[in-house]
Amino acid sequence: MANIISDETIEYVGILAKLELSEKEREQAKKDMGRMLDYIDKLGELDTTGVQPMSHVFPVQNVFREDVVTNGDRRDEMLSNAPEEKDGMFVAPKTFE
Repeated sequence: MANIISDETIEYVGILAKLELSEKEREQAKKDMGRMLDYIDKLGELDTTGVQPMSHVFPVQNVFREDVVTNGDRRDEMLSNAPEEKDGMFVAPKTFE
């Protein structure tokens, strides 16, 4: 295991994660973090020449429909239901001064 995690690092990570770790849990966390860093180092050794960088494994595409107006301009019809109207808009009572 090339990556040695210090006690200070484990204590700092515990503070950040708001965890109270026992001594046994700290030792296990040190081993786990060391193994994770070793794995990351191993991934860094891979030959990635010719591999295109990507942000997602699968191609990302927009799945939303086009925004198309279907009801048209029916302002006069809608305003006919308003109790009060001014300059083509609804008039509502004031909620604060």
